[in-house]
Amino acid sequence: MRLTEALFAYAENTYGVSPDYPFSTAPTYAVLRHLSNRKWFALLMDVPRSRLGLEGEEKVEILNLKCDPILSGSLRLQDGYLPAYHMNHDGWLTILLDGTVPFEEIVPLLDLSYELTKPKLGRKRRSKG
Repeated sequence: MRLTEALFAYAENTYGVSPDYPFSTAPTYAVLRHLSNRKWFALLMDVPRSRLGLEGEEKVEILNLKCDPILSGSLRLQDGYLPAYHMNHDGWLTILLDGTVPFEEIVPLLDLSYELTKPKLGRKRRSKG
């Protein structure tokens, strides 16, 4: 199973969400969203390596996730983790899906992204217990 398919299966089994493909100009780009607030918690794309500051023009699959800026900064010191492509560099992280980063390392980051983008409980809802 490709890494992308494994991530989609995990999202379906864990959060009950399937990818949607909202971009008519980039029909292969997939978004994973919360069911309640429709906020993205993951964006999967294939982009030329050169757009990521890497050598070569061949396309590579990437995953953008919401991430704590301090964690993101430390992860970017490792192979396979990059500043977010096409997103806020402080709040998002790009992960290469070329096998550099194993699925087992990506899953906790997907979980974190889901948590960081989930709906916030309002003051009234929080106090009702």
